[in-house]
Amino acid sequence: MKDTPYAWVVVWATFACLSLIFGVSYSFAAFFASFATEFSAQRADVSWIFGLSGFVYFVMGALGGILADRFGPRGVCSAGMVLIALGLWVTSGATSLQSVYASYGLLVGLGIAFVYTPSIANVQPWFTTRRGLAGGIASSGVGAGTLVVPVVVAFAMGHMPWREAMQALAWVVLVAGLLASSLLKKAPTSPAAQVEATAGLSLRETLRTPTFRWFYMGVVLASPVMFIPFAHVSASARDMGLDESLAVGLVGLIGVGSLVGRFGIGVLADRIGRAPTLVWMQASMGASYALWFLASGPMAMMCFALWFGLSYGSIVSLLPAICMDYFGAKSVAGVVGTLYTGAAVGNLLGPVLAGAVFDATGHYHAVMAVCALFSLTAVLSTYYMLRHGHAQY
Repeated sequence: MKDTPYAWVVVWATFACLSLIFGVSYSFAAFFASFATEFSAQRADVSWIFGLSGFVYFVMGALGGILADRFGPRGVCSAGMVLIALGLWVTSGATSLQSVYASYGLLVGLGIAFVYTPSIANVQPWFTTRRGLAGGIASSGVGAGTLVVPVVVAFAMGHMPWREAMQALAWVVLVAGLLASSLLKKAPTSPAAQVEATAGLSLRETLRTPTFRWFYMGVVLASPVMFIPFAHVSASARDMGLDESLAVGLVGLIGVGSLVGRFGIGVLADRIGRAPTLVWMQASMGASYALWFLASGPMAMMCFALWFGLSYGSIVSLLPAICMDYFGAKSVAGVVGTLYTGAAVGNLLGPVLAGAVFDATGHYHAVMAVCALFSLTAVLSTYYMLRHGHAQY
């Protein structure tokens, strides 16, 4: 049976899980300056921390999805929360940038992988007609975490050393994360549900379809565009002379825009189609970079953060639902996890190369131009996915 009351418990438990893990991930913006000062590092070197973490959770998300398909999301997500808390705690005692690469980049990244894919992919099988809305609400946890956690961390760092702030964050993840993970269950296995749960393509069959290949290429091409602002928009704001609270607050504004996108676009996509909506949102994300390019003060930067966040949040909320629509429920967590590996290289190299370009030129203009080009090619790839249509099963 689908659309039961407990289905919405799963939605809000997933919301809480995603708020925590991406609040941790995007709190990197608050720690950026402390890492650079503590370890006398350039921006490209510090950006490797964020890049490694994202690379790991996108690559290992496929494994997390496969484990969740076999064992259920509760145990896998709980293990992920423990790994994130451990990674933060070890990072708080780091004595070199290389040790931060291992603890924050690898341990935290692996923990996010074991929470992200299993939790978000678990929402779709609970619903039939309201998948876009359910997926939008659940994935809006990413926006909520992006909005709240980095700002809270930045406030805490105004009253305590960054190491103590990171230890406090580790405790929050451990306690709240295990509580939220305990509420995650697989969708019911009534006869009707069992039929739908086994309908669709296997992971291997999905990978052979041209629809998935174009879909995957679109994610690969869009990924640098999606993740560079999280690592560099605050630094860009500091370069303009904006104060620290506003610079970090831009990441929070991305979260505000993301929340709007996930709620609003989910309802719209259920009416006009999720794949066409994805094409438009990818185009919107690329267009938002023009505002960053032209920005010279706080108002323009704030508008960029909101516009980018709305586009980014819409894209992320649509991906799992499109996987369910196009390839069925049979291996949905594995399919979602595999799709997310397409974002791994962009998440790893995008922020790092953007930092290297800034270190060499003193500005981000070339980065923005290249991102606009990547966004255009992502739009074309997703359009071809749409043309190929649903996989046959």
